[in-house]
Amino acid sequence: MLDDAKSVWELIDRRADATPDRIMLCSGDREMTFAEYRAAVERAAAGWAAQGIGEGTHVSWQLPTWIESAVLVGALCRLGAIQNPMLPIYRTKEINFITNQLGTKVLITPRTWNGFDFNELATSIVGDRAVVADSWNPEGDPATLAAPPQTFENRSDDPVRWIFYTSGTTSDPKGAQHTDRSVMQASIGYAKKTHVVEDDIAIVAFPFTHVGGAIIGVFTPLLTGSTAVLMEAFTPQLTTELVGRHKVTLGNGAPAIHQMLIAEAKANPEAYAHVRAFPGGGSPKPPLQHDEIRAVVPSATQGINSGYGLTEAPILTQTDMDASDESKVLGEGTPTESVTIKLIDASGNEVAAGAEGEIVAKGNQVMRGYTDPSLDAAAFTEDGFFKTGDIGRFLADGTIVITGRIKDIIIRKGENVSAKEVEDLLFTHPLIADVAVFGIPDVDRGEMVVAAIAPKDLAAAPDQADVFQFCKQAGLMLQKIPERLMILETLPRNPSGKVPKHELRNQLVGE
Repeated sequence: MLDDAKSVWELIDRRADATPDRIMLCSGDREMTFAEYRAAVERAAAGWAAQGIGEGTHVSWQLPTWIESAVLVGALCRLGAIQNPMLPIYRTKEINFITNQLGTKVLITPRTWNGFDFNELATSIVGDRAVVADSWNPEGDPATLAAPPQTFENRSDDPVRWIFYTSGTTSDPKGAQHTDRSVMQASIGYAKKTHVVEDDIAIVAFPFTHVGGAIIGVFTPLLTGSTAVLMEAFTPQLTTELVGRHKVTLGNGAPAIHQMLIAEAKANPEAYAHVRAFPGGGSPKPPLQHDEIRAVVPSATQGINSGYGLTEAPILTQTDMDASDESKVLGEGTPTESVTIKLIDASGNEVAAGAEGEIVAKGNQVMRGYTDPSLDAAAFTEDGFFKTGDIGRFLADGTIVITGRIKDIIIRKGENVSAKEVEDLLFTHPLIADVAVFGIPDVDRGEMVVAAIAPKDLAAAPDQADVFQFCKQAGLMLQKIPERLMILETLPRNPSGKVPKHELRNQLVGE
């Protein structure tokens, strides 16, 4: 494993020298070797440089999981640009906020994709700074490129090269600032715990613009010489076809994805005959999922190997392939290389052995801080541990078990939905007097977004279609729009004026 590289470009260059003819990426009928990837990256870097992108340039991009997107990643790293991958589900509100906060010089999108006009939206926000890249990068002569960006011995000297946004617990998204090595460190931890080798072939179910997609689809192949099979957009049926065609060995995905693949494997067992494990992440898995997937996919003797992390600190823990079944069933792995985790109480003191506490972490993959530095003080402890907002406990072997969240977020298919953001919007609805938004467990989504609404007139309460149309017209991402309504005459509130959401949640879960 090339785990001592000081930058992504160094990693690309060294991997192409080490295993030039091995396949790095598969997409549809296309394949790209590591040597071909390096050459494509250099040509694209020269092409983007001719358009004014260089070291320190802020570039936002919102592209599907294409080979050309992986090439763009490498090209921006070669140039030393500061890249901001944005999920394809982001719409007006998020993109406007992000590009204004960063001072984005170039916003790269497809013209249209999945039935949506991305270029029209991008142009309406950034004008002529919008660039269309439909499975395309500009090309130029690599001989015209300046020297690669400087690298440093000490990680503390590494410049910020990545900004990933997360919805977190506030209405506005928060930008987590990363270096090349902080993102690569997450991949190193994942690859070592998952025992990734050159012969492994991994399916990439997360989009490239998600930090998990970049880790599995770009950095892990570069580190290990393994292969990534890309999906432009996830569907269970396409996954089954690709897993069977490419003899995939690692079935990566969130718990909601794995639940769908269990059904697929039952119907198409031969397609999954080469899968040895199903690494997971994005949200805690149902305890029965590990045993169920091993029963359905006999080759997957290592079952589900979960990890835990956040955009601010990706893959803090990962289940080792050799871990006990108890660890795999109940937990989300042990700390990865360089990571220290503590559990603290509300006063900041470490909790007793076996007790629950807030998970706080240090490690080389922890972000430098937020793009809004005013948020940093609340995000870190006095001794420099990142406060995850998640509640957990340790098993005897050090496995972390996630038991709850302090942050008022809903994790839907691995993506954070801020309850406050949705509430703030619904409070502007002319028919709504009071509202509380929360999540309930859902097999397909991980969590479903629910809005408890007290209408101004109970006889004229908004229905599901009305709420959907209202949120969509306001520019809210479809994934954040409530999928279920509770209509109540009044919302319950405790003495401090807060809605006890757990009571509302229990009412629905208990149905």
